[in-house]
Amino acid sequence: MSRVLVIRYGEIALKGLNRPQFESRLIKNIRRKVNKLGISKVTCSQSRVYLESEDPRYPYDEAARLVAEVFGIVSVSVANMVPSVYEDVCAEAVALATEAHEKRGLNTFKVETKRGNKSFPMQSPEVSVNIGGAILDAVPGVEVDVISPQFTVYIEIRERTYVYLDKIPGQCGMPLGTNGRGLLLISGGIDSPVAGWMMARRGVELEALHFATPPYTGDAALEKVKSLCRLLCEYVDRIQLHVVSITDPMVEFAQVCPEEETILHMRRLMMKVSERICRDRGLQSIITGENIGQVASQTMEAIAVTDNATEMPVFRPLIGMDKNDIIAIARKIGTFETSIQAHEDCCTVFVAKHPATRPHLDRILKSEEKVDMDAMVQYALDHHDVYDIRVDA
Repeated sequence: MSRVLVIRYGEIALKGLNRPQFESRLIKNIRRKVNKLGISKVTCSQSRVYLESEDPRYPYDEAARLVAEVFGIVSVSVANMVPSVYEDVCAEAVALATEAHEKRGLNTFKVETKRGNKSFPMQSPEVSVNIGGAILDAVPGVEVDVISPQFTVYIEIRERTYVYLDKIPGQCGMPLGTNGRGLLLISGGIDSPVAGWMMARRGVELEALHFATPPYTGDAALEKVKSLCRLLCEYVDRIQLHVVSITDPMVEFAQVCPEEETILHMRRLMMKVSERICRDRGLQSIITGENIGQVASQTMEAIAVTDNATEMPVFRPLIGMDKNDIIAIARKIGTFETSIQAHEDCCTVFVAKHPATRPHLDRILKSEEKVDMDAMVQYALDHHDVYDIRVDA
């Protein structure tokens, strides 16, 4: 008997002729995730990915926790691998059931069998019934409950057989790197890290862009954004964080444009700067944490005004979500506590007391004639720093 990770994926199985490309990327991402734990072999067979190591001390439980964070994975199990011989399978199932009862205090169970190896002499229901009976005979105090058991003995019969008790839920989605690259506008609030996580979960590789307005926003605000990027790196490995200053443009907007329009001009400037960075970096989209109706710049009319500033696709994965649902995801992915730390960002610094919520594009464009928008974009790009953010950096 030896240990192995059994890794299940979901949507990839529906990819037809492109499926090998998605499997290959998933395997690459898994290897990168567990690289620090030691040497292991990752292979794919019959809609499963398997991770094995020749090192008897290999930390499979830690590996399972890390692999469960990889996008594209439905669930992970630390399994005991035995030959596909009924006696060996039965003995291992009894051993795991004994462990569940004696060490975990669990009393009711069922056996769930999948037979991928059709040369195995017994069908799945027969295996479950016979091994369930063997467990009842060998483990005093346990009972069968097929509706809501306290534990399940899972058996997967393939070329070799995998027996296990637990399934660790994964992130689902698509493997990172299979659906292009996007630039996440990250402010430091609750929403933008969640938006980035949601797009990464669909296979989009991320870079991030933060707009600073020194001295109105300081080092503490920037460190908060870096911390949020590090938390996202638990899922995406690394993020190139771009930080640009837009202080002088914002001061100019405040001086020459109607106060109620200031936030809209800022958002349009952000889009133009973002587009330039996307094109320079070979990124294909802009990603924001905007949520319809949440603030003045996120009404339908305001978003239309913002979108007019760029030809780049803008993805807003949170657009129709309830705030409580967004907070629940932020808590799940570990960004919430950092996001709620009280530091100013450029949106809160320059927002008007009564911002326009139903703006007209022609009026906004007319106001922008008072400034040199191209020069403002160039100013931002001239005040541009890049940080390489990693989990352990």
